[in-house]
Formats: sequence, C-alpha cells, structure tokens
Amino acid sequence: MASMNPMHLGQTSTLPASPDEAVLDYVPNPRPGRTYLVRFAAPEFTSLCPVTGQPDFAHLVIDYVPGETIVESKSLKLFLGSFRNHAGFHEDCTVGIGERLFNEMKPVWLRIGGYWYPRGGIPIDVFWQSAAPPAALWLPDQGVSGYRGRG
Repeated sequence: MASMNPMHLGQTSTLPASPDEAVLDYVPNPRPGRTYLVRFAAPEFTSLCPVTGQPDFAHLVIDYVPGETIVESKSLKLFLGSFRNHAGFHEDCTVGIGERLFNEMKPVWLRIGGYWYPRGGIPIDVFWQSAAPPAALWLPDQGVSGYRGRG
C-alpha cells in the first residue's frame, strides 16, 4: 500500500507489525526529468529465519533513479524496521523489498544489494535490479566489502 500524502513525515509513527502493514509514502521528485541516483544504506537490517526463528542481519544498499516520485525516508525506515519480526529467507526479503519499491514508486531504475551476515557459517549476498542502469547514470560501487570473518 502506498501513499502520496505522507502520513509519517512530521508525525509520531509506530513501527508496523509486518511489511504487509507498512505504508510507504512517496512525494514528488524535486528534480523531474533529471538522471540522478538516490542511495539508502541500512547497515543494521534485521529479519527472522523462517526455520529457526533466530535473527538474521544484513547491510542493505538501495539505489534508484527517481521517476515522478521519491520514497520518503521515514516511511522507508519504518518499512525496513517492520521486517524485525518477519520470518523470511534472505532472498525473499531482499528481492521483496526491491520489487515493492519498484512497483509502488515506479522509478526509472532500481537495484538492491543485500549483504547478509553468515548463517550456518556461510554469508549469503542477494542482488536484484529492475533492468540495466540508464546509460548516463553515475553509478558508484555499493561500497560493502565481502564478508571476511574475523581475519
């Protein structure tokens, strides 16, 4: 569910009980027609393992080129926080976040990198993008190193 009239910005908001209950707010793009990158980094993302119920941790990086709207950051923060009690595999969480943002916001382009900390001794990184990035886009590296353990 999406809203073009921000319900979180400047308001007291509680953490949604689940991602399905979270409302993402969108506002008009202040630079329509321009090709520019917006990046959100969530280095302390958490969800629950759907098998064990134990917490899983990830560093998410969301990059997008706005179309007509941009996502309001407080609503995004609440949406991501709603995964705290959500049981989902890494792939489901990462791709689901990317697809929901892409389907609701309708950006020109979007990608998400989910850099998950080890589960069972194996780190799992998940990447999704809507299409090839626009040709004129300056696209910096996501800046998250591969997991190196205690090295």
